Amino acid sequence: MSLRSQSLRIARAVSKELHPTAHRCVASSALRDPQRPLIANYHSLSSSNDSLAANYFRNFSTKPEEAQEPASPEGETPPPIDDNGATDATKEAATEAAADTKEGGGEAKNDVADLENQIKELKDNLLRSLAEQENTRRIAQRDVANAKNFAISSFAKSLLDTSDNLTRALDSVPEEVRHDHDNHNVLANLYEGVKMTDDGLAKAFAKNGLVKYGDRGDKFDPNIHEALFEYPDPDGEAPGNVGQVMKVGFMLNKRVLRPAEVGVVKAP
Repeated sequence: MSLRSQSLRIARAVSKELHPTAHRCVASSALRDPQRPLIANYHSLSSSNDSLAANYFRNFSTKPEEAQEPASPEGETPPPIDDNGATDATKEAATEAAADTKEGGGEAKNDVADLENQIKELKDNLLRSLAEQENTRRIAQRDVANAKNFAISSFAKSLLDTSDNLTRALDSVPEEVRHDHDNHNVLANLYEGVKMTDDGLAKAFAKNGLVKYGDRGDKFDPNIHEALFEYPDPDGEAPGNVGQVMKVGFMLNKRVLRPAEVGVVKAP
């Protein structure tokens, strides 16, 4: 078999496989020009078959043909665009912006809650401070008042014995000679002098808030009286009353400085 016939068969088989029209064209050209060089026919056949092969594989490809994207001026293919005209980069940027907005809103809510808690705590602290200041002011006022009213407590206690002694001196003078200046002039004058001293001391006590209390017949009060004993009273004093006063009591600004020592009448 000659070399020319082999080349014709190969060209006919390839062209028939790729495209029937290509086979007819090659065959007819070979018959019309039998003297044409084999190498030239082979090159022309190869160049035509390249395009035919490309069209062949494109027609029989199972993958759907995609539209070729236009190239950018720099030679790069632009990103794909969806039906709404947004690219993937735009969608990603919008998603990130929405996430940032949502996160920022959550952080803002947390900040508002923290501020409200701080305001509530500061308000509680302020109210507590105001209450403590008011209590401190009240206690200070009470301490000042107590210091003013009871500053002479120790001094007054030291004078109570003097008042008791004056009372005993007055009680020691018989009643019939207390005002008998004719027969008992000395005792009468002594009594009057002691009486004036006792009255002056009582006025000084009263001026400073110190008051004497404790008389026979008063209702017994355990807060201001100190019961030394109980006894039945033949004179008919009511049970529970003060029958005898052993030592008078004193109050300084309505506070007991010394309770009265008394004897209480008991029921028969």
